[in-house]
Amino acid sequence: MSKIVSIGGGTGLSTLLSGIKRYVEPAEIVTDLTVSSLTAIVTVTDDGGSSGRIREEFNILPPGDIRNCLVALSEDEKLLAKLFQYRFAGNGGLNGHSFGNLFLTALTGVTGDFLEAIKLSSEVLAVRGRIFPSTMTDVTLHAELTNGQIVHGESNITASQVGISKVWLSPKRCLPLQEALDAIREADLITLGPGSLYTSVIPNLLVEGIAKAIAESAATKVYVANIMTQPGETIGYDLTKHLAAIFDAAPELTIDIVVVNNRPISEAQQKLYAADGAYQIGLQEANHGLLQVNSRSIRLVADDLLDCCDKVRHSPQKLAQLLIKILAERGIKI
Repeated sequence: MSKIVSIGGGTGLSTLLSGIKRYVEPAEIVTDLTVSSLTAIVTVTDDGGSSGRIREEFNILPPGDIRNCLVALSEDEKLLAKLFQYRFAGNGGLNGHSFGNLFLTALTGVTGDFLEAIKLSSEVLAVRGRIFPSTMTDVTLHAELTNGQIVHGESNITASQVGISKVWLSPKRCLPLQEALDAIREADLITLGPGSLYTSVIPNLLVEGIAKAIAESAATKVYVANIMTQPGETIGYDLTKHLAAIFDAAPELTIDIVVVNNRPISEAQQKLYAADGAYQIGLQEANHGLLQVNSRSIRLVADDLLDCCDKVRHSPQKLAQLLIKILAERGIKI
């Protein structure tokens, strides 16, 4: 029986989870490729919007990315899943808060334990998998920009339109959950991304022990490449530079496969995204079987992974199918 661990944050991670969950016992897609265990390890550096306000006022970890993963792994048809994503309007104190964030905050207050709040929320939503924050430490993300400026806080980093040289966490020594380390060590497949390179993927690898556990795991390690560059984070980056940034942040890390979309976006999408300084990546590299990064040779697996919508997104179904195929090709018994 196979075990999958997916590491990241933001909409990228929730997109991936919503596709893979259909293969998790009890599976919607009944094949010989049923997944026995799915674990999400989620970044906790968000300090903007509803999550940032809750983090500051109630002194708990930001719940937003956790909430998105709960909904992604829940029963789609359930009203509660939609309720968790409901965002309050108006001019009062609730303006901008999502119900799910407030629910997690209230449960944390009742139980005195953020992890217990996640567990209970998972039961309420009939979540098909487990969700762990990458650390329980109250961490802040910092960045050095290419112009030498130091920026503090994830929201300020994403708002900057200057390139990023490196990011780090404070406090520097933040420990992972033992449950997260155990899941990584027992995994058959570990995925990184898709998602914001410097604010969703790399922060997890900066938590002490996470990158080392991934490197030591016997799992197949897959980086799911973004489809587009991201203004303010990866201006002018190609696929190789994305990987180089990851290895610079976590030199001990190993990656076996890079999954990349090989379908060009439409001309209308190109114009729309170019207006914001975002461009498609991976098309040229997708024609090659290997990617050379920092003296490493990494296998490339390219496929049409585009969702059919105006926004450029990964298709949860296509991405999940490809990852399950990779499991099967690597001889994993599932």
